[in-house]
Amino acid sequence: MRKSNRERLEDLRTRKESVPLGGGRKRIDKQHKAGKLTARERIDLLLDRGSFQELGVFVTHRTHDFGLDKNKPVGDGVVSGHGTIGGRRVFIFAQDFTVFGGTMGEMNARKICQVMDLAMENGAPIIGLNDSGGARIQEGVLSLGGYADVFLRNTLASGVVPQISAVLGPCAGGAVYSPAITDFVFMVKKTSHMFITGPEVIKAVTGETVTFEDLGGALAHSTKSGVAHFMSEDEYDCFAGIKKLLSFLPQNNLDDPPRIESTDSPDRTEAALNEVVPDSPNKPYDIHDVIRLVVDDGDFFEVHAHYAGNIVVGFARLAGIPVGVVANQPKVLAGTLDIDSSIKGARFVRFCDAFNIPLLTFEDVPGFLPGTEQEWGGIIKHGAKLLYAYCEATVPKITVITRKAYGGAYDVMSSRHIRGDYNIAWPSAELAVMGVDGAVNIIFRKEIARADDPEEARKRLAEDFEEKFANPYVAASLGYIDDVIEPAETRPHVIKALEMLLEKRQNLPPKKHGNIPL
Repeated sequence: MRKSNRERLEDLRTRKESVPLGGGRKRIDKQHKAGKLTARERIDLLLDRGSFQELGVFVTHRTHDFGLDKNKPVGDGVVSGHGTIGGRRVFIFAQDFTVFGGTMGEMNARKICQVMDLAMENGAPIIGLNDSGGARIQEGVLSLGGYADVFLRNTLASGVVPQISAVLGPCAGGAVYSPAITDFVFMVKKTSHMFITGPEVIKAVTGETVTFEDLGGALAHSTKSGVAHFMSEDEYDCFAGIKKLLSFLPQNNLDDPPRIESTDSPDRTEAALNEVVPDSPNKPYDIHDVIRLVVDDGDFFEVHAHYAGNIVVGFARLAGIPVGVVANQPKVLAGTLDIDSSIKGARFVRFCDAFNIPLLTFEDVPGFLPGTEQEWGGIIKHGAKLLYAYCEATVPKITVITRKAYGGAYDVMSSRHIRGDYNIAWPSAELAVMGVDGAVNIIFRKEIARADDPEEARKRLAEDFEEKFANPYVAASLGYIDDVIEPAETRPHVIKALEMLLEKRQNLPPKKHGNIPL
């Protein structure tokens, strides 16, 4: 018998009422007991209130084997759609662990691919909230094909729209490669886990015993592997971080990052900067103190804060303009560049360049970290990644040399020679092939050896060498440095340079793509 319109509406309302329940009340309660929110709760917290429009609401899987034909929950384990954050459009998908453990199958993947395609076509960021048991075994190769479809879109979207992943539960096996391709990965303490092979497989194959948390928890990936860029205390903290990150980013690679009105005077000087660098060249200081005194309102949003601490990267604003900050950290390994810091810095520089975010570099680098571990680990090719990234970048590049700028590391850190646009130095800057003591020992080794008092001769020669070369003025006389400034005046200088460079246009030679030393 044909249904009336009223009956059809009642049927629709009944179906709609079941949609938010996902896998049912018991599984929702289990999710909450595990300290996790549901997919829809996460979307509601992250997006502006009432802005979410769901897509693929009634999608179900098409599998008939293993009894799945009798279990077809709507949505198929993922909630997808679009909405706004701070009034700006984003596309989003959230894996629903209450439905088949959030596992990916054919139709689940199709929903994710739909929002990714729409994000690229409409030029808006993609946010993926990952909480999944992995590939849906019952669907076999269909699930593997679904993953590959997602990986392809991650790759095609790279450098086109910002991609952010939040791992809010398990993410194992091949599933980890989607977050790995995205620009930023958030993880939550104690509830997030990422790994290729789990503890049981590792024990069976290698005999090693390891817990889920030690193997692939937020702490492990934030401090050891560098897979996670941000480690959050809980999901609420995670969503606050995503919102702040997006506030610095453009919608896509054709847009400029969002400028805001700043209440911090662009002409502000900071006398404290005159005292930051110690008189002794071997004494450390915290580069965070420099960054916060220069940027708007001292607001610095650090990326990879717990990984490779000898280089500091993150976002800030100057006169309301978002900038990417890269800085050597004298407090950690004396600010030397090693394998991990080179990779960390290179990836950040390339992201900023892809999305038109100017780069502000604070340089205090004594060189590359020496040692067999570094050499055998490939510091040559990994250090070259940071060099390549800076050379390739065409965004405005401003460099402030605060103290040491030695050897090849001087060249790497956005020097004039690799198209640095505005390079300035503090009076404490030392631009040289190496430090004074090392240089004197090499250049004057015979003279020192012949001296009646070798130590006195070494001291005298070191003082003479320091006066002649361990300063910024030789480089300034050659045009490698645009100015030597009083540290207190750093903020006004870099802001004027940034505003001058905002219309910069610089092209690379025509090519398909370069071959970065991976």
